[in-house]
Amino acid sequence: MPRTRRDQVYFILGGFFLTNAILGELIGGMLFQVPELSLGGLRLSGVILSVGVIPWPVVFITTDLVNEYFGKAGVRRLTFLTVGMILYCFLVLYAAMGVQAWEKSPVSSEVFRTVFGQSMWIIAGSLAAFLVSQLVDVMVFLGFRGWTGGRMLWLRATGSTVVSQVVDTCVVGWIAFVLPGKLTFAEWVPLGIGSYAYKLAIAILITPLIYLGHFLIDRYLEQDMDASTTAAEPTFGPESAPS
Repeated sequence: MPRTRRDQVYFILGGFFLTNAILGELIGGMLFQVPELSLGGLRLSGVILSVGVIPWPVVFITTDLVNEYFGKAGVRRLTFLTVGMILYCFLVLYAAMGVQAWEKSPVSSEVFRTVFGQSMWIIAGSLAAFLVSQLVDVMVFLGFRGWTGGRMLWLRATGSTVVSQVVDTCVVGWIAFVLPGKLTFAEWVPLGIGSYAYKLAIAILITPLIYLGHFLIDRYLEQDMDASTTAAEPTFGPESAPS
């Protein structure tokens, strides 16, 4: 169990990171159409998205906060843990789809396999895309941080998402929808563009929440400030990122 406030922050952020990433994989088989969205010069009209994008803003926020306070090691540990849990979900779903439903079951075997069979393709794509995009995200985030001397949190938060989600969107879309024949490449292209534009818009819109999270964590850790100057590293989370 976490024993310091710093450990508790890592523990809580990690919980939100892991839960929302897995939720995004499990519910990602359903597509929906969003209403027209205008953000400055960016206008999205009739965009088709996977419902799995709904929990991803939380993943963006927690990734940037973990990166800010715990550095590359912190994000890497959570990323590998999440990939392992996604793989575990894949194996459980595969086993569950081999079970024949009871004749009076409210969910038939066919419906279950249709819903979660598609999720398995999304999970397969995400095992590669999530790992690569998260590692790209942390490298870009730290690159912007070094370039700006630790200033302009909004730039490193948004810039890292802009770059990493190109990788994530392309890999997941190709493996989850094009390879299994759910969509042709031509059908997927507008879906991929819309998904990326959505993620870009959300990355901009949630920037104030990242600043709010940064402020709340700083306030929460103030009581540990004196102790942290003598402690080499936290007892639960990874080493602190350099200021």
